[in-house]
Amino acid sequence: MASAAEQMAANLSWGALGKATELRQRIFFTLGLLIIYRLGTYIPVPGIDAQALRDFMDGAASGIGGILSMFTGGALGRMGILALGIMPYISASIIVQLLAAMVPALEQMKKEGEQGRKKINQITRYGTVALATFQAFGLAKSLEAGGLAHEPGLYFQAAVVITLVGGTMFLMWMGEQITARGIGNGISLIIFVGIVAEIPAAMASFLEQGRAGAISLPVTLLVIVMIVAVIGFVVFMERALRKIHIQYPRRQVGMKMYDGGSSHLPIKVNPAGVIPAIFASSLLLLPTTIATFSSGNTGPVMSTILAYFGPGQPLYLLFYVAMIVFFAYFYTANVSFKSDEVADNLKNQGGFIPGIRPGKKTEEYLDYVVTRVLVIGSGYLAAVCLLPEILRSQLSIPFYFGGTSVLIIVSVTMDTINQVQSHLLAHQYEGLIEKSQLRGKRKKTARKAPARR
Repeated sequence: MASAAEQMAANLSWGALGKATELRQRIFFTLGLLIIYRLGTYIPVPGIDAQALRDFMDGAASGIGGILSMFTGGALGRMGILALGIMPYISASIIVQLLAAMVPALEQMKKEGEQGRKKINQITRYGTVALATFQAFGLAKSLEAGGLAHEPGLYFQAAVVITLVGGTMFLMWMGEQITARGIGNGISLIIFVGIVAEIPAAMASFLEQGRAGAISLPVTLLVIVMIVAVIGFVVFMERALRKIHIQYPRRQVGMKMYDGGSSHLPIKVNPAGVIPAIFASSLLLLPTTIATFSSGNTGPVMSTILAYFGPGQPLYLLFYVAMIVFFAYFYTANVSFKSDEVADNLKNQGGFIPGIRPGKKTEEYLDYVVTRVLVIGSGYLAAVCLLPEILRSQLSIPFYFGGTSVLIIVSVTMDTINQVQSHLLAHQYEGLIEKSQLRGKRKKTARKAPARR
């Protein structure tokens, strides 16, 4: 039988949004900041030759203009002040999380509560500045090598670095404000908006190829059906769980005896999310990006690497799959699901898995389950991420149709909708409390005098 909260969630109506004043304010605040972000992508970096910029970015599309351009909403192609996007902050966050799982000092910081979290956030910000500075300097050198700077030199490099690093820090601040005062995760929404903003242009380009005869009508229809099927498959897999039964014994608190209960420990089929795909793509794009920065002046070793590990090559696809699987296991074991911590928490709370002894045996059992669940999860990630590579190499399909972009769009959409529903459910609870006849809410009425006999 469904609980009262589940029944309320099932009967939740979007019409209640008009009555939830705080939720409306959060949504308008989020939309306002996202509009500012989109406007910032059109403000150009000073000193850029706009006429030669597009030709250069078309040539660099397979390297630095690949996954990085996807996360910037086209700002990289226009070389706007937000050209680096939020990617340096994401990379710094992932690196700090991985280091926190391996460095004892950072791991101790995570256990210090709110103060430790603030220290880790500060370290992440410093890492963001360092990564953004490195990437901005690389872009400045690349722009000079491509002949896109009006006046190349130290002043141009400093202007580009200061502008791009400032834009990244502004986006980081904006994401934190959306998370605190808006709706949804701010960083994820910034990436989501950047990807969605470029989908119409990519779709128009694809349909134009079909109209011009470059792609046949059956192939066009097949690709559209495939996109819908992939989105449905991603939604299904992102919601898929492996539930482990947890039993709690009877316990006595003071003079009162509490009956034992049971619950479930949910383990996602894909606990690592989109992180393995981002890491694998970034590492595989490194050789091409270095070649872009050097303006094609590469040695024989780099030329050989580019020949065998260029996008669409068999070795590129093989190593792409291998690194996705590796990072899926590595990130899950060290960050997203630590079986030793879960086993300790269950033991401290008095819970246990039926038939499994608490402590070390529970940890081994959780490792056993997660390892086998990740076979499906990592395979699903690899299949979804390989789809755009195959489509791009065989049918010239835009990069946005599949892979990392679909994973981000689906996960962010689901998370944001869940948060909106949570706010609506909380508002509904507040309305019920106001209408209920609780002590303190009752109107005081004068006592009637007893009737005389």
